[in-house]
Amino acid sequence: MCGHAGTDTLTILGRQHRPDMRVRSWQDILEDVAESGADPDDWRAIAGRRADGVGEDLYLGHPTVGLYHLKTYAKNPYDLRGVGTRVARKVDDELEPLLPNRGDAGRFAIQTPPEDESQAESMAKRLEETIKVHAEAPTSPDDLFADVMDAVESPAYGPMDFELSDRPDRLDDLSNTFEDAEELLDAELDDLIEDDEVDRGFY
Repeated sequence: MCGHAGTDTLTILGRQHRPDMRVRSWQDILEDVAESGADPDDWRAIAGRRADGVGEDLYLGHPTVGLYHLKTYAKNPYDLRGVGTRVARKVDDELEPLLPNRGDAGRFAIQTPPEDESQAESMAKRLEETIKVHAEAPTSPDDLFADVMDAVESPAYGPMDFELSDRPDRLDDLSNTFEDAEELLDAELDDLIEDDEVDRGFY
């Protein structure tokens, strides 16, 4: 989906315990997260607008799987594009305070579309039953979200700190920690934006 950025291998120097990084499609990164087998509740995420230019920054971290950085932008309302890479093999004591903790209310999910019509119908039935149960015995919004995501086979992950029109301070802290990755991903995303000519009219 990202053309040249999805296959190029690029090495970044920086924190010594950080692995060499490959710039890949943002969708490939999300597939890694979804297929990791790690406990969804242990994932943490922080996201907000980019410091400069069109698009958003997203960090996804897990204590044992590592920390991923993604940069995305909407080519149009139906087409999200972007790049990402793994910037650390684990979330250590230095990185842990930069990510949301379990006390934060936000959650996120990775959408898994149905493979065929039969699966889609099964998901729709489970979703209808889930909504009915929660309507009859109201629970917390967090429990509803988790059950809805289970019904559509897209587990709820969390916690997440997300600002659509702003930039959480911790995003700047993470960007400063991984300056080389920040610079590289910015350049790759700007190339995609320029190729799509979606930056015209944005200031």
